[in-house]
Amino acid sequence: MIFDAIRESHDLQRDLCRKLTVSRGDMAVRQLLFLQLKVELMAHAAAEERHLYVPLLMQDGGLDASRHALHEHHEVDELLEELSVRDKQQDGWIATAKQLSFKVRHHLKEEESKFFQVAGRLLPDAKKAQLGARYRREIVRMRKHYAAQYQTVVVSPATGLVKPARAAADQAAKRGNAQAGARLRGKSQPRRTA
Repeated sequence: MIFDAIRESHDLQRDLCRKLTVSRGDMAVRQLLFLQLKVELMAHAAAEERHLYVPLLMQDGGLDASRHALHEHHEVDELLEELSVRDKQQDGWIATAKQLSFKVRHHLKEEESKFFQVAGRLLPDAKKAQLGARYRREIVRMRKHYAAQYQTVVVSPATGLVKPARAAADQAAKRGNAQAGARLRGKSQPRRTA
């Protein structure tokens, strides 16, 4: 069913949020956790919007709940964007990461306690099963799509989950190594300095 498939991603998101907000010291680990969470959130939102929200938007009873959920996805996107460009060592970064974690956990709880009940009433069982299969395929495809933007994370062929690209990705860049720093930030080129 669609709800079971979505809950699997929800559990992963909660775990990654917890690990990210307690990360200290090792910026390479923090960056890797952030990229894993970012890819998971973006892939989940794309798959969920296509295979749950859109079918519910087609029904009068699902309009308000779907619009609200889409709005919350947009808020998460804005926080991800803010966290993508800020220095991950600053105190302000972890405060924003905690805001993201709170927003994500709020959204997941609201979906599971309210949205799923609305969807459960509006969608026939056969449609729920069909949407669940589509969602499972789509989230793996979207994880691959978003992970391809970064050199430090990949999608495991065995599990379909985002993981570090290689063990060396966990190592921090050495001072003065611009290429390594760029890879840690998920970029192909080092920062330009004036």
